[in-house]
Amino acid sequence: MITLHHLDNSRSQRVLWLLEELGLPYEVKHYKRDPKTMLAPAELRQVHALGKSPVISDGDVTVAESGAIVEYLLDAHGGGRLRPPAGTPEGRAFTYWLHFAEGSAMPPLLMKLVFDKVRTAPVPFFIKPVVKGIADKVTKSFIAPNIRRQLDFMEAELATRPWFAGAEFSAADIQMSFPLEAAASRGGLDAGRPQLLDWLARIHARPAYQRALVVGGPYALLG
Repeated sequence: MITLHHLDNSRSQRVLWLLEELGLPYEVKHYKRDPKTMLAPAELRQVHALGKSPVISDGDVTVAESGAIVEYLLDAHGGGRLRPPAGTPEGRAFTYWLHFAEGSAMPPLLMKLVFDKVRTAPVPFFIKPVVKGIADKVTKSFIAPNIRRQLDFMEAELATRPWFAGAEFSAADIQMSFPLEAAASRGGLDAGRPQLLDWLARIHARPAYQRALVVGGPYALLG
């Protein structure tokens, strides 16, 4: 039996979605964030040394990191589903977007989250203008342009096909859900990029996605 160690409002939601898409038997062990720090609880370190989610256990196999979990589940239990054949243009696109999600799309979104918190963090009044000025400068000169460039790139890609790896929905779309939901929540993704919003609407309408929300519980990235 596959066990998903699931942290609320985290990347583990898309692993839960993948399990539903594949129709695999699984169980979920829920973990709650510390209400003050919003970090994962210490109990997760008993599963994996870094104490982060997602992590899955499958018998005596433990796998961490979203992309590695996606590949493991497809290799071990996918039966050729949700992944185009290797060596095809679609297969290469699948690999690209599977890694793009965390390697390229998430870093500037995470930086934006950090610098937004820096901008509003409680600091002595006499240095607050300096802190805010630095955060604003970094956001304006580096973070925001990177996010816009990536969103423009993704918008152009989806203007040529319905899904990231081609004509068929794949696990690459599942992997891309987290950065694009984060972009819609706090990264400036709006009606100016209709292809991306249409893609989000289509993934949210999938029955397996809806089932995963019921199992996983509240998912703040949709807010």
